[in-house]
Amino acid sequence: MALSAPRRFVAAMQVTLDGFSVQNGFADWVDSWSDAIQLVGPVDALIQGSGMYPGYGLYWGAIHAGAPEVAEMLGRNPYPREIATARLIAETPHLVLSTSLPNIEWPPNATIVHHIDELREFKAQPGGVGYVVGGATLVRSLLDEGLIDELVLIVHPVVVGEGEPLLAGTTHRLGLELVGNESGPGGRVHLRYRVKV
Repeated sequence: MALSAPRRFVAAMQVTLDGFSVQNGFADWVDSWSDAIQLVGPVDALIQGSGMYPGYGLYWGAIHAGAPEVAEMLGRNPYPREIATARLIAETPHLVLSTSLPNIEWPPNATIVHHIDELREFKAQPGGVGYVVGGATLVRSLLDEGLIDELVLIVHPVVVGEGEPLLAGTTHRLGLELVGNESGPGGRVHLRYRVKV
């Protein structure tokens, strides 16, 4: 059955209780970066900003390849869900919003888009869910542009006091409707919001 409805963009982010997405480029309070996509469900595209590269490609490419340095990088062997996520990433088209990246080596199916209007055109096409992976700057930009339909948050029970705020700096007030919530492991809370238009 062919999809006829326009795509939905869903952002899923991991955040501290005091609202930070990373601290000095790190988030040692995150158990696994695959947890967010597990909450989004089936996707047919991944959307990112250039700030995630090259780390994103190196990280997931190494897990996908089964590289021996992965265990040292993670401090453990990858979880089965991380291996499954790496396979999904390798197979799913990516759109990377960037005016500075010359190319992307991994994943192999990534396309650089140079203007947010290209994402707007892509979203208007028939399709499934586009998972907005992040980072926080891209999520804020797409919220400001009215391009995110749902925001999924994994709220971790930790306060770090400083770092990159997830939503501070959006250019206008946004209304959100809570459409789902559940307790997660380790005291985490999973929240799903629909962005009101």
